[in-house]
Amino acid sequence: MHSHSHDHHDHDHGMTMENAPPGYRRALWIALAVNAAMFLLEIGAGVASGSVSLLADAIDFLGDAANYGLSLAVLAMGVAMRARTALVKAASMLLFGTVVLARAGWAAYSGEAPEAVTMGLVGLLALAANVGVGVLLYAYREGDANMRSVWLCTRNDAIGNVAVLLAALGVMGTGTRWPDLAVAAVMGGLAVSAGLSVTRQARQELAHAKRG
Repeated sequence: MHSHSHDHHDHDHGMTMENAPPGYRRALWIALAVNAAMFLLEIGAGVASGSVSLLADAIDFLGDAANYGLSLAVLAMGVAMRARTALVKAASMLLFGTVVLARAGWAAYSGEAPEAVTMGLVGLLALAANVGVGVLLYAYREGDANMRSVWLCTRNDAIGNVAVLLAALGVMGTGTRWPDLAVAAVMGGLAVSAGLSVTRQARQELAHAKRG
């Protein structure tokens, strides 16, 4: 994770909501719809297959749908309000990561190996969905804390989807639940790291707004 790369973000020249291209709003609406649909699909598949990593990915899709909705709500607001909203989203990332890590730890002491075929098929569909959203949002990854949080969520999702596919192969090959739990732990760690990164940038933007 390159969480330090925006510590010296140029707030005067970086992309903000005011000068973002009109296509950003449309991209957010598409991303919201895709993530909401994938949450419903993955929560069912996760329960049916017994996969902690699929459940983690489903919760992540739900969090991202809320993330995109919040970003749409604050598009026209001032930098201070957008930074405060980014802090809320960062807190949700941290909470998601902590919950997933705790769930993986609990599952390590109970439960059976998940159903690998379901994991793989749903993981492939989720990866396709996130790559599509990522292509839409790639041009806006260097904006303010809100725009950065949107990009980080999408990027982490795609990484998580690849990891779910690897977990499915691992479960299929070993017949154990450990690959699934390992991937869930990695996804939780990514969420915590991204949450800390967005928190740092949002606090800098708030301080900058107060000085201004």
